Amino acid sequence: MGSLVWLLQWPIRAIVLLIVAWLPLGVEVDSFGIALLAAVVIGLLGTLLIWPLKALMALPWAITSLGGIITPISWLYNWAITVILFGLAAWLIQGFRLKQGLLSAVLGAVVYAVLSAVILRALGLNVDFTRVSAAMSGVAAG
Repeated sequence: MGSLVWLLQWPIRAIVLLIVAWLPLGVEVDSFGIALLAAVVIGLLGTLLIWPLKALMALPWAITSLGGIITPISWLYNWAITVILFGLAAWLIQGFRLKQGLLSAVLGAVVYAVLSAVILRALGLNVDFTRVSAAMSGVAAG
């Protein structure tokens, strides 16, 4: 069932990415095909890089959030990882650009994550707010 849900999420996330590109955030996507590829790459990067990014950020996260006690700090790290993944996907994919660099990455990643979560939940495809938040909450618990 998990892979079926992922297959259903893929085109929805691509459409969300096109919506993000339509908004004045500095995110550009050349076509629906590029959006499909970007949705896959963002998901794969999240799967492949979540543990290395968590390991890299574990000590600063633990210190600044007092081991997860200060929730807003944990959210900040979750979003930082989301922005890194979004920006890395744009760097890897020709036809997916961030016109204003870091600002476009931050705005685009936040809007992409929020819209994806809202739309997927509305469609009954229950997912965590972001994959990163779920993974980082595992750090807080562990």
